[in-house]
Amino acid sequence: MKLITLYVPETYLKALDKLVVERFYPNRAEAIRVAIRDLIVEEVWRKENVG
Repeated sequence: MKLITLYVPETYLKALDKLVVERFYPNRAEAIRVAIRDLIVEEVWRKENVG
């Protein structure tokens, strides 16, 4: 894996932390990885199925 640095609004971090506290994800990094994966899957699927 590669390490990246990104800036996110405080409200996003609070929401991520809530997901972690509620045990939806083990940590922020995993939640972000899942979100990125889902975005990529959705965008690729949408583009492949349009038209």
